[in-house]
Amino acid sequence: MNRVSHTLCHLLALVGGLTSAVTAHADALSAVQVLREGGCGGTLPAAAPADHNLLLDRAAEQWAAGSLVATAMRRSGYQAQSTAAIHISGPEAATIQLLRRANCSAVADRGLREIGVFQRGSDTWVLLARAQLIPTVYPATLSPTTLSAAPAPAPAPRLSTPKAPPLRATEAPVVASRVLQLVNEVRARGARCGDRAFAPVPPVRLSDTLASVALGHAVDMADHDYFEHEDLSGRSPADRVKAVGYKEKLVGENIAYGPDSADEVVQGWLDSPSHCENIMDARFAEMGIAFAPGESSRHGLYWVQLLVAPRV
Repeated sequence: MNRVSHTLCHLLALVGGLTSAVTAHADALSAVQVLREGGCGGTLPAAAPADHNLLLDRAAEQWAAGSLVATAMRRSGYQAQSTAAIHISGPEAATIQLLRRANCSAVADRGLREIGVFQRGSDTWVLLARAQLIPTVYPATLSPTTLSAAPAPAPAPRLSTPKAPPLRATEAPVVASRVLQLVNEVRARGARCGDRAFAPVPPVRLSDTLASVALGHAVDMADHDYFEHEDLSGRSPADRVKAVGYKEKLVGENIAYGPDSADEVVQGWLDSPSHCENIMDARFAEMGIAFAPGESSRHGLYWVQLLVAPRV
C-alpha cells in the first residue's frame, strides 16, 4: 500500500469513528425523548422533549471524568434549579431499556426540561436539569412599558430589597414546623403533580429520628460539595434510614439546594412532578426535614426531606 492510500484509509477510519460517536450520542438523546413522549411505556404522564444543552454535555463529560455532579455543573457554567443524573452501561441497542430501569421517573420528569449527554465506550452519562430562573428586575421608578428612546431623567437612587439573612441551625424547629404545615396543607386539599391528579391524603407527622438522618445527608452534601440521593459511601436514602434502626416499609427523599426558606423549597418540590408525587404519596406517614449551609460551594442551603412509611 502506498503512502497516499495508507493516509486515506487512516482518515476514513477516523471519520468512521467520529460518525459512530455522534450516532451513539444522538441515540442516547433519542432514547430519552422516546421515554419522555411515551411516559416510560405508559406508566407515567407524557413529557415534552427535553431541549439539548451543550453546557449540560460539558457537565456530563466532567462527571464522567470523575467530578461530582454539582462540581461538574458549576464548572460547565450551567445554573441548575434541579438536576437528575443517570449513568448507564451496556450496548447501544439496549439504551432505552437501561434508562427505563435506571430511573425512568427522572427521565420523564416534566420539570426537568434540558438534557446533556456524554458517551464513552459502552457507558453513557445523562444529565437532565431545570435551569435556575433569574428574574428581570426594573428600578422601582420604572416599569417595562415606560422604557423608550426619550431622554432619561436624572437617575434616582438605586433601591434594593434587603435579602433575608441565611437560616441558622437554631431555627431548624421553626422551619420544620413550617414545612410540615405546608406539606399537610397540600396533602389535605389534594394536588396535581404534572398531569397526575392526587386526591386528599392523610397528614404526615414529624420524626426526630428521620430529621437526624436528613440532617446527616444535608451536611454531608454541603461539606463535600455534591448533590445526589446516593451518598459518597454508596448508601441510598433507605440504607441511611435503616442504619439508625428505623423500621421502614417505604422511603422517599426529596433534595434541593439554593432555596433560603421553607416556603420556597416546598414550592420548588411541588413544581416538579416526581418530587410532588413523593409529597402526595398516601403511604407515607412520617417526615424528617433538615437543611445545611454549603460552606464550600455557591449553592446556598442544601435541603433534605425524608418521607417514610414505618413498618408496624
